[in-house]
Amino acid sequence: MFNFIAHNTTKIHFGKNQIAKLSKEVPKDARLLFVYGGGSIYKNGIYQQVKAALGDRFVIEFRGIEPNPKYSTVIEAVSVVKQNQIDFILAVGGGSVIDACKFIAAASQFEGEDPWDICAKQVRISQALPLGVVLTLPATGSETNTTSIITRGNHKLPFMSPKVRPVFAILDPEATYSLSPRQLGNGVVDAFVHTMEQYLTYPVNAAISDRFAESILLTLIEEGPRVLDDEPDYDNRANIMWSATQALSGLIACGVPQDWSTHMIGHELTALYNIDHARTLSLILPSVMRVCRESKREKLIQYAQRVWNLQDENEDNLIEEAINLTEIFFSNMGLPVRLSEVNLDENNFDEIILNLKKHGMTKLGEHGSLDIEKIRSVLSHSI
Repeated sequence: MFNFIAHNTTKIHFGKNQIAKLSKEVPKDARLLFVYGGGSIYKNGIYQQVKAALGDRFVIEFRGIEPNPKYSTVIEAVSVVKQNQIDFILAVGGGSVIDACKFIAAASQFEGEDPWDICAKQVRISQALPLGVVLTLPATGSETNTTSIITRGNHKLPFMSPKVRPVFAILDPEATYSLSPRQLGNGVVDAFVHTMEQYLTYPVNAAISDRFAESILLTLIEEGPRVLDDEPDYDNRANIMWSATQALSGLIACGVPQDWSTHMIGHELTALYNIDHARTLSLILPSVMRVCRESKREKLIQYAQRVWNLQDENEDNLIEEAINLTEIFFSNMGLPVRLSEVNLDENNFDEIILNLKKHGMTKLGEHGSLDIEKIRSVLSHSI
């Protein structure tokens, strides 16, 4: 097991009727920027609950954060923060809204010339506004972590800073009842692949982290298909919401190597072709598993046996069956597993690889061994 530092300061309010806790968590004298997406929170009652809990606090609303938040949009919000002396930000939405708010929190306090340097040059963030979250779409785990991803043109880039970790997060499973099957399926697969990026590497005898990860994978496999039922079930939504949060809270990263090659390749698919983030992951992960099967052999076998309960004396058969079952799970969640399903083929490979080169993503994976030749092989296996 590797050395690690574990430190997560986000206070979580989980369960029914927890949005009312905003009245205690947001300072009474705060000058608040209330940020959300396309307006679905009007239809499901979340907006009304938030406004009631905020009471007579000074609130400026900023609506219109898009999936894969755009730099132009978040910079507009930064101007609103400065013009109104905002000192607290409230994100109400899923990962895109939260990621946008993390950038707004940092960029509004940025002392350099170009806020894009936060992502493009990974400039260290020295200060940021405090941020709270009301989660409406469980998927990214952004509600308790330090990571944000912003898109500018064909560039989809992350940044990380403890300064933007949310102060609190409110997780009410009932807030997910109005989500579409596509959003729900995406969320389950997003959380699944987040877990796999930290689990499917090589063994370092980190037994607790492995078992935590396996429990998340098993829960998502068991609960995931049920989330697509017509009638929402509270316990089902609660288990999925908590799984998605813990998949990227830092818990399962303790003491283990991490991969993230699926995400780096997937980010280019989103930036270039506007494919849903989770759908890029379902397209790429099985192929990474196949191309990297030797370097990941021990963990692939462990994954097959512990997560899928497979038994076969032939290790290659065991691994292939586990990969096949992963693809079937993704398909059952309504996500694509072949590039042809999203109208891409080998003619797109050069463009994808060029973008990876531009972003310095030429030696990916836990060993840094997934080079351009192997990335091309991953794409080929995804056809």
